[in-house]
Amino acid sequence: MKDERWDDLLSLVKLFCQDRSIYVPDLSSPYLSRGARARKECSNHTLEHHYRVDIFYEAIHCQLMELDHRFNDSSLELLRLSATLDPKSANESFRSIDVCHLVEKFYPEDFSEYERDLLKIQLQHYEVDVVQNADYIQLESISELCQWLIKTGRVPNYHLIYRVATLILILPVSTATTERSFSAMSLLKTRLRNKMEDEFLNDSLVLYFERELAEKIDLETILQDFKKTGDRRVPL
Repeated sequence: MKDERWDDLLSLVKLFCQDRSIYVPDLSSPYLSRGARARKECSNHTLEHHYRVDIFYEAIHCQLMELDHRFNDSSLELLRLSATLDPKSANESFRSIDVCHLVEKFYPEDFSEYERDLLKIQLQHYEVDVVQNADYIQLESISELCQWLIKTGRVPNYHLIYRVATLILILPVSTATTERSFSAMSLLKTRLRNKMEDEFLNDSLVLYFERELAEKIDLETILQDFKKTGDRRVPL
């Protein structure tokens, strides 16, 4: 972004100002800051330098710092290994060892030892039959790869690779669901409900997530089902 996006952004801002009759200063003019810093400004410190380095670059650095805090080394490794099956990486050398490492480290419970050995064999044929196929280069994503494997009837031959691809595709959904669960838990498990048990909490979260479906449930039906569970001290 620092090397390629500044000129486009600057052109867009100038066009925005021209359409709305906003004054655009001469970016080659010297920049003078207010206060004591003005005495320390260099003569070659222009307005363009200020907007590009002090603001644009600084905003990118803040975003990079936020990404570094959000994604740890394990998450970055997961993303890097998952990109091996992305058809966009077809111009690079296909590394079957990365797929095996992905399965061994992040999905050990989804593949047995026999399946991991079989996966290595499938990857050898996959590299010749799929990666070097002319249609493979035209694919844009792992989702299109899965659809192409189904259309071409290659899933039975590479069913383990197809399983890895589907696990990669559901990763954003599972991550978003987890984030959503923690957000909802802070709303449901308040100070007055801090002794809520796990089962009751799970049921409450389900109703919170599926509240559109829960609104369609007849309360009389719930009452009748509750009565059939057994006798109560107080009749309903």
